[in-house]
Amino acid sequence: MVKAAGERMGIAGALVRSAFLVDAVYAESGREFGLTPQQGQLLCVLMGRPYGMGELGGLLGLAKSSLTGLVDRTARRGLVRREPDPQDARAVRVALTEEGGALADAFHTETCRRIDALADGLAEPERGALEALLTRVVLDNKVPAVFKELDEGPVPVS
Repeated sequence: MVKAAGERMGIAGALVRSAFLVDAVYAESGREFGLTPQQGQLLCVLMGRPYGMGELGGLLGLAKSSLTGLVDRTARRGLVRREPDPQDARAVRVALTEEGGALADAFHTETCRRIDALADGLAEPERGALEALLTRVVLDNKVPAVFKELDEGPVPVS
């Protein structure tokens, strides 16, 4: 049931509906950049550094076969590449290409702008409180850092 403005919907309802809202913004942004939501997630995760396939699977919540297909499709577009893992000669890491890094940066910046705009109706103190509370929920639940903050500096491309 849709709640009227000012009515409370409970934490579960609010978080689930917020997740749907963010997912919709993410998907819309992805379409405009020619990316599937999964490709957008992969590029954003790789903005921080290259990852091994096992690490990526865990971060993205994908089975090995699904991850392999995602990496294959994204590599065919020239956005990521497989490179030898310096720690394990049998393993590979996935890294952004120069083109992938540029697209990831543009996609990430625009997606952050759109998601940030979702809270435009809040006063500055409310925005700060929302950020603090969401940060605490994320940290308390040990959610991995898979989405770089805009103020974390330039995107490294290896």
